[in-house]
Amino acid sequence: MKKIFSVVAAAMLATALMAQEAVITFEKESHDFGRIQESDGRVTTVFNFKNEGMSPLVLSNVRASCGCTTPKWTREPIEPGATGAITVTYNPNGRPGKFSKTITVTSNATEPTKRLYIKGEVIPKPAQPVNKYPAKIGDLSLATKQLDFGDVLKGQSKTINIEYANQTDKVITLEASQSEFVSAVVTLAEIQPKQSGQLAIILDANICPIYGPVKERIYLKVNGKTENSEAYAITLTANVREDFSKLTEAQRLNAPIADIAKEINLGVLPAGKAKVSKTLPLSNAGVNPLYIRRVIAADDMIFPVVKNGLKSGKRELKFVVNTTKMASTKYQRGITIITNDPRNPIQTIKLTWEVR
Repeated sequence: MKKIFSVVAAAMLATALMAQEAVITFEKESHDFGRIQESDGRVTTVFNFKNEGMSPLVLSNVRASCGCTTPKWTREPIEPGATGAITVTYNPNGRPGKFSKTITVTSNATEPTKRLYIKGEVIPKPAQPVNKYPAKIGDLSLATKQLDFGDVLKGQSKTINIEYANQTDKVITLEASQSEFVSAVVTLAEIQPKQSGQLAIILDANICPIYGPVKERIYLKVNGKTENSEAYAITLTANVREDFSKLTEAQRLNAPIADIAKEINLGVLPAGKAKVSKTLPLSNAGVNPLYIRRVIAADDMIFPVVKNGLKSGKRELKFVVNTTKMASTKYQRGITIITNDPRNPIQTIKLTWEVR
């Protein structure tokens, strides 16, 4: 009997002690915002609470489950019988669709951790109209001033159309320049207000003298005005490649084979010299003549001297190194050699040297 009384007494004591602590009760523990518009911006709800205990209530922290939800709360102690509030704001910007977030409340109450919940659905704002003509040349508006033709095979041509428009209230006249291997066809030489047209840019790789990376500009004349500057230029890039797809099996067997070292040390070069001649070992391990289509240096320190028609056997590729702007230190540069070797037409060699 004494044991039963002691258990009951302990329970009564615990209840009495708890009654002397802070007790937090909320009017609501969840809120549904329903369907909200992203364009309307942030939405807010308030979770009101009361201290129904016998000691002051202190909220030590209120933490949201993500940065899109921001809580603010009563920081000072809430006396017994008094009320406080937690204001929760949700930012829907860039977050279309349904959402569900948790807010964790930590305090000195008998229940030290409480969780509140918000949810809803964000209706995305209408998509903004796309500006079809963000580029400008004079009064003319264009879809772009930069064209990438990608790979273009030697012997072929490739066309890219640029749409343009007159977004002014006056008539615009348009002409386009030509280059050695790039031409332009203007569909509308006179563009009325609010009228649009197309400019066909044609790259003819058959007459392009360059293999590999190509960068070219053509210039527009708008209302009779032009200048050789980027402001009036359309810039195009391409990679002109040799077409090996039509080679017969016999031609492939007899094709040239470029045998080039991957790394070459040029040794010590004298400082302050405009022309230091060097050679690079090169051999043709195939049957037909090897042609060096192009040698591309990383910068203006190296100037290749290209001679074509290497038959089977060994020879040297000559080039000049300019050391006038070089400090006395070690250097490393790369050069790219493009040949008519169908197995490996593009090879990169690392050159190293020291200037003294």
